[in-house]
Amino acid sequence: MKGKTSKLMALALAGMMVLSGCSSSGGSQPVNENNEAKAYTIGISQLAEHPALDDARRGFEDGLKELGVEAEIIYQNAQGDIPTTVSIAQKFVQDGVDLIYAIATPAAQSAKQATTEIPILFSAVTDPVQSEIVADWDNVGGNVTGTSDKAPVEQQLKMFKQLDPTIEKIGIIYNTSEANSEIQIKEVEELAPKEGLEVIKVGVTSVNEMPQALDSLLSKVDALYALSDNLVASSVEIVANKLIEKQMISVCAEESQVGGGILITNGLSYYELGKQTAKMAKEVLVDGKDISTIPVGLAEKTITTVNEKTLRVLNIDENNPLIKDAVRVGK
Repeated sequence: MKGKTSKLMALALAGMMVLSGCSSSGGSQPVNENNEAKAYTIGISQLAEHPALDDARRGFEDGLKELGVEAEIIYQNAQGDIPTTVSIAQKFVQDGVDLIYAIATPAAQSAKQATTEIPILFSAVTDPVQSEIVADWDNVGGNVTGTSDKAPVEQQLKMFKQLDPTIEKIGIIYNTSEANSEIQIKEVEELAPKEGLEVIKVGVTSVNEMPQALDSLLSKVDALYALSDNLVASSVEIVANKLIEKQMISVCAEESQVGGGILITNGLSYYELGKQTAKMAKEVLVDGKDISTIPVGLAEKTITTVNEKTLRVLNIDENNPLIKDAVRVGK
């Protein structure tokens, strides 16, 4: 009897140890039948190839690795063609990916149209509510959420007078077919008068129109504000060269454009925004969180970045408080 009781106690103890082992792995990635971390398939749809969107993708992929999320990445780039984003999204749905990561507004809109079942995360979208990607910033509803690249526009506009108090007119060049840009322009036009600035804008539809449109615009303004616009980002070296030629100050919405030659920004890092979105991917895929309960995220920090080469060419005082503590690129 004593021997039988001892065996029963040993079995019970072993069972408790197994249960304890299971409960201690609650935060880890699900495992398959071979006790290996489950690998997910993630489709990445990127609108175009330029530094900001590339950074958002790299940050996302690096963030997944840092978080220990095993994922097969299927990367597709629409090369700026919006109908192609539709085809990419539809193919991801047909392939049954576990999650879609859509980079830029048109890519996110196309992904949303393609599926109500597969979780969709976006990045590099300025206003997902006005773009009709989510119902609300906090209560997104449905299967879509992500991170916004909404810039601290008011702080950026203040930079013009801080760099040169005589600046009165700022120019904006933008892609007329990009909803993202229209949203940003509206905000700039509302805030600029409070900073003593008048806004003059010109729209373009292709990179080929950029040089002539810039010549016309820069002849009418004292400085340029570069939006987070995919066409402008793709043409940033053209824009920067024209500005240097005119010896003109420029402020932009995000740091990658400073790397391309724009003078300065107090803006977000798309790489860090991508990593922030990767945390959401882990919550959805690994932790099993309902995507409809995850609010749209804003950049957790901004950085003042200055292009050192442009700074030297424009002969701007390096003791200016804006310049002193800025991160320097483009040496």
